[in-house]
Amino acid sequence: MPKIVDHDQRRLELVDATWRVIAERGLDAATMREIASAAGFANGALKPYFTSKDGLLDFAFEHVFARTNLRMAAATAGLSGRAALRAYCHEILPLDDDRVAEARVAIAFWSKAVRDRDKAALHERSMDQWRAALAGLLREAGFSGGPQDLEPAVGAVMDLVLGAQITATLSPAHHGAGQLVAQLDLLLDALLPEERS
Repeated sequence: MPKIVDHDQRRLELVDATWRVIAERGLDAATMREIASAAGFANGALKPYFTSKDGLLDFAFEHVFARTNLRMAAATAGLSGRAALRAYCHEILPLDDDRVAEARVAIAFWSKAVRDRDKAALHERSMDQWRAALAGLLREAGFSGGPQDLEPAVGAVMDLVLGAQITATLSPAHHGAGQLVAQLDLLLDALLPEERS
C-alpha cells in the first residue's frame, strides 16, 4: 500500500526547516539540499512543493510573520492600554533566541525585497497589518495626538521594533533584550506621557 503523505504538513516542515537554516547559517547556505536535509527528507522532496529557493524564502518570511502574529494574539489576550501595546511590540522585538532567528530571516528577506517588486509588495502587505494594529493599540493606550500625529507615532514604533531586528542581530552586546525593552519604554513614555507608570 502506498504511503499517504500529508502535503500540507510536509510543506510546513520544509518551510520551518528553511527559516531555521537561514537563521543559523545565512541565506547563501540555504540550498535546496541543505533545507531538505534539515527537514529530514531526500533532496528531491522539495521539488513538488517549491520550485526555487527564492519561493521558499517568501514562504519562510510568511511563516515567520504568521508565527509572530499568533504570539501577538496570545500575548495581548486579556490586556488593554499600554500593557497590550507593550506585549504586542515585545513579540516583534528580538528578545530571545527564537525571535533573533526570526529577525535573521526577515533581514535575509529584506535584502532580496530591495530589488524584487513582488517581495517588496509582500512585505508591505504584512507591515500594513502591523501598522493598523499599532494605530488601534496606541489610541487605546491613550495616544492623544490628532490624526496627523498618529501616522508618525506608528512609524516611530515600527522603526524601533524593525530596526531592533537589525541592531540586535549585528550588535547583540549593545542591543540585548533589556536594552531593547528600555528603548521601547522610553519611546512609549514620549508617545503616551499620561500613561507613565
